[in-house]
Amino acid sequence: MIRNAALASAATLITGTLAASLLLAPPAAAASAGSDGRLPEALGAQIAAARAARAGIDWKDCPADWGFEKPIQCGWVKVPLDYAKPFGKTIDIAVDRIGSTGTKEERQGALVYNPGGPGGSGMRFPRRVTTKSPLWVNASKAYDFVGFDPRGVGHSAPISCIDPQEFVKAPKADPVPDSEADKRAQRKLAAEYADGCKERSGEMLPHMTTPNTARDLDVIRAGLGEKKLNYLGVSYGTYLGGVYATLFPTHVRRMIVDSVVDPSQDNIWYEANLGQDVAFQMRWNDWQDWVAKNDAVFHLGATRAEVEAKWQELRAKAKAKPLGGIVGPAELIGFFQGAPYYDSSWVPVAQTFAAWAAGDEQALIDAIAPDMSDTKGNASSENGNAVYTAVECADAKWPTSWSKWDRDNTKLHEKYPFLTWSNAWMNLPCATWKAKQSTPIAVGAKHGLPPVLIVQSERDAATPYKGAVELHRRLAGSRLITEKSAGSHGVTSLLNPCINTRVDSYLLTGKVDAKDVTCAPHATPVAPAPAAAKSLSSDAPAESSVFPAPEELPAVR
Repeated sequence: MIRNAALASAATLITGTLAASLLLAPPAAAASAGSDGRLPEALGAQIAAARAARAGIDWKDCPADWGFEKPIQCGWVKVPLDYAKPFGKTIDIAVDRIGSTGTKEERQGALVYNPGGPGGSGMRFPRRVTTKSPLWVNASKAYDFVGFDPRGVGHSAPISCIDPQEFVKAPKADPVPDSEADKRAQRKLAAEYADGCKERSGEMLPHMTTPNTARDLDVIRAGLGEKKLNYLGVSYGTYLGGVYATLFPTHVRRMIVDSVVDPSQDNIWYEANLGQDVAFQMRWNDWQDWVAKNDAVFHLGATRAEVEAKWQELRAKAKAKPLGGIVGPAELIGFFQGAPYYDSSWVPVAQTFAAWAAGDEQALIDAIAPDMSDTKGNASSENGNAVYTAVECADAKWPTSWSKWDRDNTKLHEKYPFLTWSNAWMNLPCATWKAKQSTPIAVGAKHGLPPVLIVQSERDAATPYKGAVELHRRLAGSRLITEKSAGSHGVTSLLNPCINTRVDSYLLTGKVDAKDVTCAPHATPVAPAPAAAKSLSSDAPAESSVFPAPEELPAVR
């Protein structure tokens, strides 16, 4: 064991020396390059990290139109577009930070955050300090909070697949097809979207992979001057964390992954989306049960079946005549899926639904209709969807046979109708993708990785529970905290002392429990009094204390 460790150390020293020499003398890279002039991506990542460590980050006040108040600062980190060509084209990754609030002795480094998506920006993470988010007070004493826009997102070489105003325009076609003609129309839209990605962002597409974003993350670590990474990843950010831990196990200091994507190679990403359809139906049913239990408040039905019937009535009416000429079934699903995602959406979604049932359809229109005047927000929405599509299409090879898509989704829709077809059309561009598709990395680490803390709710819709179990199996020494009988996506920002204290302890000391832990669920949302329900507001104090601010929610698509 000692001899192997010594050899590993020597190999690290040799590789690091080679990276440094290549950094100083790029022509020397030819000796390590393949016949096509490309270097191993692992070496390219070392070269880029060494370059970033030398350059550091030039922190300045953030541009005014980015919306980040002082003392948050912003900067840039250069990364290769293609890690096999580290001396070729580079792109700038936007980063921001706020310094730790504790003493010099308390400071432990930087904590870097990814909210998921893929396509979400982590740049609002430092605002958990400026807004005094209570769950993060202890961690912020020890860590600088650092966010970043992943490649392709926001301020980091943003990509696009369609005109943003066209992207948000409503109403769109009902995602649930009534005929083969409906399916052909949706297939045409998906193929056109894939073509648009190629036309508008073709140079970036082959490089929009999770392994490349993990390499970017290591370059950011080096630019921050950190020898090892402290990382918090939620939703898709857990897959990014798992890939990072696989590629750079000895670079990890602390890692928390919350609401976990199943990293199995055969799950990325086609099967993952089919699994979501099943889990979303489960959580949709949970929400309907809660609405029915509170029928005295919402008057939408006293049983799940009655609430579902009311939902189908709304859907049918919006399909026959979109509300306000804007809100049809597709727009309704986009709004109502917030309830299966987040417990914090249970009350407002139910209130808006109840208002419609009581004769006020304007409440739904106001909540759902796109704001065509918000060109900046619309561009951000389109960009997020473009990155989601680009990453998932680039990470893995997708089925190209329409008969498979049709067969799988038709069968699923029979038992799990809430999200199935909507999810299928969203991902169908990957079937006609016009750029390279990779083989997913085999996530796992047995040596050199410190304990990773995995946090997961048992009934999560977006990232089903089995994903946490699978990642736990693959990361040696990891610990799993299960929030039993709960299903809100993004657990670490919810008030649950059983979880919150363990997250704090891990970040501050690195210690984990001797064995996995099961915690009772956080508080169930409290239905407002009938008068509050009618006014679409709630004065119930528990809601603001239990649930996170909207900007603390994971990024989802």
